Amino acid sequence: MIPEPPAGTVRTGSSFRSGPIRAGRYEVWAPDADRVRLVVDGTDHELTRDDHDWWSTDAVTPVVGARYGFRLGDDDAVVPDPRTLSQPDGVHGLSEVIDLDAFSWSDEGWTGRPARGAVIYEMHVGTFTPEGTLDAAAARLEHLVALGVDLVEVLPVNAVNGIWNWGYDGVDWFAVHAPYGGAAAYQRFVDRAHALGLGVVQDVVYNHLGPSGNYLPLFGPYLLAGLGNTWGDSVNVEQPEVRAFVLDNVRMWFRDFHVDGLRLDAVHAIRDTTRPHVLAQMASETDAFAQWIRKPLSLIAESDLNDPIMFRPREAHGYGLTGQWSDDFHHGLHVALTGETTGYYADFAPLAALAKVLERGFLHDGTWSSFRGRRHGQPIDTETAPTTALVVANQNHDQIGNRATGDRLAEHLDEAGLVVAAAVTLLGPFTPMLFMGEEFAASTPWQFFTSHPEPDLGIATAKGRIEEFEQMGWDPNIVPDPQDPETFRRSKLRWEETLEGRGRRVLDAYRALIALRRREEALVDWRFSSNSVRFSEDDRWLVLTRSDIHIVVHFGDAAASVPVVSGAEVLFATEGATASADGVEFTGRGVVVLR
Repeated sequence: MIPEPPAGTVRTGSSFRSGPIRAGRYEVWAPDADRVRLVVDGTDHELTRDDHDWWSTDAVTPVVGARYGFRLGDDDAVVPDPRTLSQPDGVHGLSEVIDLDAFSWSDEGWTGRPARGAVIYEMHVGTFTPEGTLDAAAARLEHLVALGVDLVEVLPVNAVNGIWNWGYDGVDWFAVHAPYGGAAAYQRFVDRAHALGLGVVQDVVYNHLGPSGNYLPLFGPYLLAGLGNTWGDSVNVEQPEVRAFVLDNVRMWFRDFHVDGLRLDAVHAIRDTTRPHVLAQMASETDAFAQWIRKPLSLIAESDLNDPIMFRPREAHGYGLTGQWSDDFHHGLHVALTGETTGYYADFAPLAALAKVLERGFLHDGTWSSFRGRRHGQPIDTETAPTTALVVANQNHDQIGNRATGDRLAEHLDEAGLVVAAAVTLLGPFTPMLFMGEEFAASTPWQFFTSHPEPDLGIATAKGRIEEFEQMGWDPNIVPDPQDPETFRRSKLRWEETLEGRGRRVLDAYRALIALRRREEALVDWRFSSNSVRFSEDDRWLVLTRSDIHIVVHFGDAAASVPVVSGAEVLFATEGATASADGVEFTGRGVVVLR
């Protein structure tokens, strides 16, 4: 156990505290209140303020199952605990006392999984199974083991208003969404994953809070009013106690839920002018805790900045995160496969864009971005940086769900095209990530859905959704209503599609490609210098050479001949592609892997 700080000390990331049971009493940080009353099972208790603006009482002892909240000032409204661990009646209801230490873990033998170079699988709990719960998802994890996945990345599970949601509208960062099963179900999920040899990465949101159920501003300066981002007011991470609130949440996932990594949502929207930057401090805290538990722990940023400062070591004045998502890879591959060049896809029209990404990591590394109307990005030091610091995908929740109808690649590509997408992703130089269902060409879309109980908020969400698509040139008349329950239901996977036909054939190809990745050392080499690319813009072919292995891809529909110097040992091939010592012949779109 990690020792707790003396009572009354200011919390920091290393003086972790989570929940009334662990604290041994009810307490809350509320510098903006002149009076705080604790309400436990309907009874009021006056709280006493200390020198650090923490309010507490020793008059009542926390008991598992008790419902509680706080009255601030002379307001009779009872609001949840900012660090609530359970909201069984929703984000506007009372908090519940639970004991995170009560779970009996069976993962003592789990040695962890580093994220760099792993095969990651992105999952949304509510649509992964018909039931939409953590326990149901845990029962499906054998599918990921058979596929060859190393880490399952779970979209946000913290408490949100309503029943179903992507998760990015969360307001209670320490509580697991009750309809998913709450904290105990999450612990069972991770325990089961570890028993099967799977690591777990949890998606977390520290750049904003959702539009409903956010009571933090009533307690103190948690947000920067008027200094917002796309989704709302920014979190005030420069305030020491708010910063501790964030760092304590990071520690909670590792300590109480045994996760192996965190995916940090939209870190470019976090405002922090202090040093060290809060991301660097997260990395420092995570590395220290990893050393304590003697297991690898990872932090992966979603960043729109194309700046290698994210994964540059702290010793080299970087933030020291494990890695970051690379949208440039997705855009380059998507355009090569689909020919779509509207909006942010415009700069990726030439095949040269994908070639540059494969060799140098980013397309925009200080180059002009027509979508942004300015120069964008910074170059990666390819002499020292690992390719595997970039997490790439040909589909993910954003790139599918933020399309007008949530259409997947499977709606537009034939089997050969889907396997090409898989091969470039899984056999390329980066850390590959799959989005649930892509491995069996899921026919279901993945659309943007909400279940806001407030009618006005639901209308505003739907209107804002339509406005977002103007720059991409998509027809607003075809955008599904996020509040319509059918939008959520039609986004659920259909597992029967794995059993036969197109779904089974694509699934077999994914399994074969991941198995090949595990067999061949060259396919997990993290050095930029180990990769080279040749391509033909006119004939639409590309050859990615990784040491002695050639990944030969034809993106066009017409026949093509690709010269490749090799021994012509075929490691993988799609139908209609044949190889010899002189090269590869394609009757249409396809991929061949040669040595």
